[in-house]
Amino acid sequence: MEYKDYYKILGVTRGASTDDIKKAFRKMARKYHPDVNPGDRKAEEKFKEINEAYEVLSDPAKRRKYDTLGPNWQEQFGGFGAGRSAYRSPFDFDPSGPGFSDFFEALFGRQAGMSGGRTTVRNDFRRRAGDNIEQSVEVSLQEAYTGASRTFSIQSTEVCPICRGTGITGTRECSRCSGQGSLAHTKRIQVKIPAGVDNGSKIRIAGEGQPGLGGGPRGDLIFIVSIKPDPKFERKGDDLYTDVEVPLVNAMLGGEAQVITPDGRKLLLTIPPETQNHSTFRLAGKGMPRLRGEGHGNLYARVRVVLPMRLSEEERGLFQQLARSRGVEV
Repeated sequence: MEYKDYYKILGVTRGASTDDIKKAFRKMARKYHPDVNPGDRKAEEKFKEINEAYEVLSDPAKRRKYDTLGPNWQEQFGGFGAGRSAYRSPFDFDPSGPGFSDFFEALFGRQAGMSGGRTTVRNDFRRRAGDNIEQSVEVSLQEAYTGASRTFSIQSTEVCPICRGTGITGTRECSRCSGQGSLAHTKRIQVKIPAGVDNGSKIRIAGEGQPGLGGGPRGDLIFIVSIKPDPKFERKGDDLYTDVEVPLVNAMLGGEAQVITPDGRKLLLTIPPETQNHSTFRLAGKGMPRLRGEGHGNLYARVRVVLPMRLSEEERGLFQQLARSRGVEV
């Protein structure tokens, strides 16, 4: 039985990445797709061959096994291998499903491409969903705190209506899309940023990704959130920490201090007498909204005692009096 070089079939190197393999497959699939070549037996057979190659190289487990065995696979399998079953010619095209060659079945067994007695792994070769597009988006802490709406201009692609995504018309390169199979254009979309998002949060916009193959659905556009550093707040999960300046007099005698939340609200914090520098007070439920749950985290106010400057003679005398009363030499 002839060894199939799946890498050569797709025109990629053995070290090709998953993305490279996917791109190569999509390019060749557009060219040899049965819908584009009705009645062309050779195109059908070629499409089945590249489909089988992609089935193996896109599956990490199958690819490892294929790479391990190599061209001398029959020696390691002891003949055709236990997985071989009676099958039709390697390129016997079946419109209801791609089928797999004897070589494939010898390595992986007929059931590798079956589920419940039906071919399913590549049964969607006529309609294939488009790839997702991931894009980063940076938001301020205030936007993450309150939620926001942003409008983005994105580069989108549509299947070329002339060549239907194949990149060719007849035997020539499609003049409308210059052989790319798709047309690019700019579109504006409005994206809702939910309150409580954090670094790594994903916002999915359905149907705004790459176009599908053979009339398949578009992929999704996925925004990956990053939060801008904020000079006033430190975030730890759903909790926020902020510094509050408290005059020395209020720290010693007690009083009130103002705490400002990320959305600009002003809260009054009671400062008890003899509050020490760096003391921390919890304002329950005033932190970040919980993205997947109810309520909010907490807001922690850290006291930063502010010492008086440019003392008057009277004030200096009062501090000297305080020093003597506490036995401090000045």
